[in-house]
Amino acid sequence: MPEDHQPIPDALKAELSDWRRWVSRVVVLSFAALAGLSVVLMTRLSEHALEVFFKVQQQWFWAPLLWTPLCTVAVVWCTRRWFPGAAGSGIPQVMAALDPETPPAQRRQLVSLRVALGKIGLTSAGLMAGLSTGREGPSVQVAAGVMHHARRWLPTGSGVKDHELLVAGGAAGIAAAFNTPLGGVMFAIEELSRHPEQRRSGLLVAAIVLAGLIAVSIDGNGTYFGVIKVQALTWALLLPGLLVALSAGLLGGLFSRLLIQSFSPNAGRFSMWRRQYPLRFAAGCGFAVALIGVAAGGLTFGSGYETTKQLLEGQDSTPGLYVALRFLATWLSAWSGVPGGIFAPCLTIGAGIGSDIANLTGHPYQAALIALGMTGFLAAVTQAPITAFIIVMEMVDGHSMVLSLMACALTASGVARLLSPPLYGALTSTWKVNPPAQTSPPAPDPER
Repeated sequence: MPEDHQPIPDALKAELSDWRRWVSRVVVLSFAALAGLSVVLMTRLSEHALEVFFKVQQQWFWAPLLWTPLCTVAVVWCTRRWFPGAAGSGIPQVMAALDPETPPAQRRQLVSLRVALGKIGLTSAGLMAGLSTGREGPSVQVAAGVMHHARRWLPTGSGVKDHELLVAGGAAGIAAAFNTPLGGVMFAIEELSRHPEQRRSGLLVAAIVLAGLIAVSIDGNGTYFGVIKVQALTWALLLPGLLVALSAGLLGGLFSRLLIQSFSPNAGRFSMWRRQYPLRFAAGCGFAVALIGVAAGGLTFGSGYETTKQLLEGQDSTPGLYVALRFLATWLSAWSGVPGGIFAPCLTIGAGIGSDIANLTGHPYQAALIALGMTGFLAAVTQAPITAFIIVMEMVDGHSMVLSLMACALTASGVARLLSPPLYGALTSTWKVNPPAQTSPPAPDPER
């Protein structure tokens, strides 16, 4: 009878004798820890930046009308001059770098240690301007850039590929930013890599989890938005839950389509102005965001974390047009060209949708509808429903709502798919066709 398994002593000897395998593991896990630390650094800088902005805004309510456009222009100028690959969310850049047809030189412009450092500073600066952006999407590009740098330290013949490092880094960024290791793993499978390498999946998952643990060890093991208090769900949730899913899917699909059209080279006169006068255009976007923020009493400034948390806690202080105002502020912030993500603002928009429908229907379980709105809008914009419901479930400790969150994510994503192609896939094509170009001589690449 043939033996199906190698004898234990022989297997142990083979495992210990291959030094390249062990060095590769140490290098990958070490850089995973560094990726987690880099996300923690960006988190701290972003929080401090928001504190600076809100101190200015609370002292002089009109200050954002000057502060926001001036800071937006400064951030866009620095981005275009020194870090053109750091513009926007960062997720499309990582997806473009994952394309095997992307030349190595272009890949270094999209993901590298240098770009990661620029992304950290410029994303924080965008939040200090008061723009409606987030740090979670940029965490993907930051962590991917750190992990990609590990290839310099891997021994020859290690077998670890650039593609694997980028996938692990991007997923580690999500895991560390949201404190959602499972969400990071699913993001790697659903969004970054449709066909993951099975042979090294264990090492990659370990890297993702380690990055999340680094963030947890520093920031604590609390959930992102606390714990929602949901009583036993009944069939009474069906109608308002369906309204939330359909509304989130419709608005999320429109938001995705709007962003894709805005960044399309054939978007018309405004895109022509954006290409010809990027700094003036950024100033206009910044001023519009400031006007919206002043009109909303400051509630549309920043990532929206505090607003979302207050809604989940039953403290609804948002105006009736909050969803529309945050929608516009987030679109204009992204269109301005600053480095910044849309995950956190999308969660806030979704929370506002859930809160509005809870007030409209008089449903007693407002927190449940808010969680459904967060899941639905994020799933609709990203068209990654499994990632969306897992992220929200882990952020609010909503394990009692697993089936409801899943159903909402799938419904909203299906509705959005009728209105718009996948957002990040479409933006990735833009980065492939129009690679970043610096307006000054490029600095020496530290990875050469």
